[in-house]
Amino acid sequence: MIVLDLQNGHSRGQPWFQRNLGPDTGCQCFFLYKKDIQWCSMDTNMAYTITTKIIVFLYLTSISEAIRNVNSINSRDELSSSPINQVGICSLLIETQGYTCEEHKVTTKDGYILSMQRIPTGQGGKKSDKPPVLLQHGVLMDGGTWVLNSPDESLGFILADNGFDVWIANTRGTNYSRGHTSLNPSDPAYWEWSWDELVAFDLPASIQFVHDQTGQNMHYVGHSLGTLIAFSAFSKDQTLNMLRSAVLLSPIAYLGQISSTLARAGADAFLGEALFWLGLHEFAPRGKAVVDLLSVICKMPGNDCSDLMTSFTGQNCCVNSSMTDKFLEHEPQSTAARNMIHLAQMIRTGAITMYDYGNVDDNEKHYGQSTPPVYDMESIPKDFPMYLGYGGADELADVQDVNTLLKSIKDHDPDKLVVQYQEDYAHADFVFAVNAKKVVYDPVMAFLNLN
Repeated sequence: MIVLDLQNGHSRGQPWFQRNLGPDTGCQCFFLYKKDIQWCSMDTNMAYTITTKIIVFLYLTSISEAIRNVNSINSRDELSSSPINQVGICSLLIETQGYTCEEHKVTTKDGYILSMQRIPTGQGGKKSDKPPVLLQHGVLMDGGTWVLNSPDESLGFILADNGFDVWIANTRGTNYSRGHTSLNPSDPAYWEWSWDELVAFDLPASIQFVHDQTGQNMHYVGHSLGTLIAFSAFSKDQTLNMLRSAVLLSPIAYLGQISSTLARAGADAFLGEALFWLGLHEFAPRGKAVVDLLSVICKMPGNDCSDLMTSFTGQNCCVNSSMTDKFLEHEPQSTAARNMIHLAQMIRTGAITMYDYGNVDDNEKHYGQSTPPVYDMESIPKDFPMYLGYGGADELADVQDVNTLLKSIKDHDPDKLVVQYQEDYAHADFVFAVNAKKVVYDPVMAFLNLN
C-alpha cells in the first residue's frame, strides 16, 4: 500500500511514496516529500451539538409544508422540474473560463436522460493527448463541482490543461439531467430510485458512453457518493473492463460512525421516511420550506451561514467565502427522497447493502431474500489501481468509517493502492479547497500518469 500524508506548507521536492503497514488502518502515514516525514494523526474535531436542532427544524418544517401543500406538489414540481435546460454547465461554468466544451446526452437502460460535458482541450486550445478521465460528483451536487473554482483550482480544468480528455457526469435528478424517455420529474415514479440505480444504470451508461466516444479505457474520479457507487460497482466486478484506475476522494462506503450531527439526527429520527410517505418523492434542498427556514436561521444573531456547510461536512480548512457564495448559486440540487433514505439506512446499520424495503415480503419480491443483498468491499479486484484520499476533519467520510473500509481491502495489491490522509481536510476541501492543486491534484495526476 502506498500511503501519503500531505500537510500544508511542505517543502517542494520530488514525490516519494513510502509503502508501510501498521496498526488501526493497516498503514503508516508519511508526508509526500522525503524530508518531511511525520506520523499521521487520526483525531477528529467534536461535532457541533447545535446542529442537531437545525436538522430537526429543517425536516419538521418540510413535513408541515408537505401536509399543507400536498395537493399542489405536482404543480410546483412542474415549474421546478422542466426537462434538460438549453443552458447548461458548458455555457455557465466552462466556456466562460475560456475552455472549449461539448454538451452530450446519455440515456440509461431505465430511460433517464443524463447530461454530460466534455472538455477536449486545455485553455490554450491544445488537444488532449492523454486518456479520458470521467469525473463523478457527490449527493446533492452536479458536475459543476469540478469546475466551480478558478481554472488553477478546479480539477476539471487542471486535468484538461495537463492533457487529459475530461468528461463530467451528472446523475439523474440534477438540474441538467431531468429528462426521461417516458416520465416527467413531476411524476412520483420518476423519483423511485436510490443509489442502487446509480450503480446499476447511471454509472455503467456514463462509462460506456465515454468508451464508445473515445475508443479508450478511462480513469475514474469520484467524490463522496461518486465513490460509493464506484466501490459498489467494483465489488460486483462491473465496468472495470473499461477503466484504467479510480481516484476516490472523501470515500464513502461505511457510514456507521458518521460524525455529522445533521446527518446522524435525520437518520436516527427516520425523517427521510416521513417525507417520503407524505408524498415528497423529490428531496429538494431548495424547496420553499427549507429555503424559508434557512433564511430565518441566517438572520439570527451569531449565525454565519457559511457554517451551514461546515455543519454537514465538518470544518473545511481551505474553502474561502467567495467559493461558498458561488457554491450556493449552483448547489445544492435535488435527489430522490428514497436515495436519502438509503443513505440513512447505512448510517443506522453501519452496513453497505442495497435498499431495504422495510419488510420481508417486499425484500423477497425485489431480491429473492428477506434482507437486502450486501455490497462486499472485499470482493473488489485486488489488482485494480485505486487512489483513496480522505481527511481528518471530514464528518461525512469519517476517519473511523474510512478505517473500516481500509481494513476490508487490506489484502489489495500494495502496488495498486495509494492512500492519502490529509489531517486538516474536511469533505468539501477535496473539491473546493484553494490549495487542493498542491495538496491533492498534483499527486492524483502523478498517479494517473503511472496508470
